Amino acid sequence: MTTDYDVLIVGGGLVGGSLALALKDASLRIGLVEVLSDAERQASPAGDRALALSRGTVQILDGLGIWASVAPHAMAIRHIHVSDRGHFGKTRLDARDRGADALGHVALARVLEDAIQQQLDSSSVTRLCPARIMGIQSGQDSALVALKHCGDQLNISAGLVVAADGGNSTVRTLLGIEQKVRAYGQTAVVVEVNTSKDTNYTAYERFTSSGPLAFLPLERRKCSVVWTLTDEEAEDFLHQGELEFTASLQEAFGYWLGTLSLANRPQGFPLKLIQAERMTDQRVVLIGNAMHQIHPVAGQGFNLGLRDAAVLAERIQIQNRLGEDFGDPLFLGQYAGARQADLNRVIRFTDSLVRIFSNEFPPLAWARNLALMSLDRIPAAKRLLSRHAMGYGIRG
Repeated sequence: MTTDYDVLIVGGGLVGGSLALALKDASLRIGLVEVLSDAERQASPAGDRALALSRGTVQILDGLGIWASVAPHAMAIRHIHVSDRGHFGKTRLDARDRGADALGHVALARVLEDAIQQQLDSSSVTRLCPARIMGIQSGQDSALVALKHCGDQLNISAGLVVAADGGNSTVRTLLGIEQKVRAYGQTAVVVEVNTSKDTNYTAYERFTSSGPLAFLPLERRKCSVVWTLTDEEAEDFLHQGELEFTASLQEAFGYWLGTLSLANRPQGFPLKLIQAERMTDQRVVLIGNAMHQIHPVAGQGFNLGLRDAAVLAERIQIQNRLGEDFGDPLFLGQYAGARQADLNRVIRFTDSLVRIFSNEFPPLAWARNLALMSLDRIPAAKRLLSRHAMGYGIRG
């Protein structure tokens, strides 16, 4: 059986689903391929991960029509507290200084997923779920995609295929697109903690000799923690008992939020900078984690992927109104060039934070603490940092 779509999105997660939503009213035939059934998605532990949403991301979600249903389940970040463990430098950011109600928000992935799916269920987007891509062959006028859907073989013709199928992208693998991988020698230890003091809508970024330690407010007295450690330290800490691990975390973070207690079991994730060798192929474009996976410092990963989807949707709609081919190599090359600028900016920012704040070389430690103190006292510098935290960067 052959079915034709203007745009076939492979991957129905947050980034792929957001792209489908952005295109649902564009008078295009949109297909969305998702390997997990709805029941499997609901049961997946990936839905429990906390996402830092910049103010720019919130505006995109609002434009997609889902923020109103997400907002009641999201925690506002009204203050950001940056410090360097064992040193005097500190910087504080306040949403009021920017004339805003929040610098960003924190929400669970499942809340966003449910809001996206609810909107898609009432749209003209065709969901192929569960379905698995088996092959792809691109031609001059269209791409032919072979799928296995509910036991049936489908051959689908699409004007453009968008790979939004995550870090282990099947589309990228089938096309033979290699990845550039750089290991940081660090592991992110992720855990939720209860706090004896009110979080007061504050996100904390505390830099230690091992790497950054982030506390994101989930509730008034609950935080999601991402603790970046060397691989060796992470291995040791993950094998500690609950009381010993909690004591280690408390020592690293301090008592900004009072005493801590674990709300779930800590897990470790090795950290790597991963980029696909190219963003496009013939009638195919990679977005989100299928294209890039970055260090979690500053919580930029999902925000970057959502900007991929937002910019691509905007450009597809303009191209479609002009009656032009959005699978054209020139069009895809221009999109890739614009997004590469944003990606490079985020990588430079996160890499710089990791290098500068994971180094105890005395002159560097003194310089970075002087910089933190200066940031706290220079309004123009704080406005620039606040603007970056709010996600008002290059969109492309």
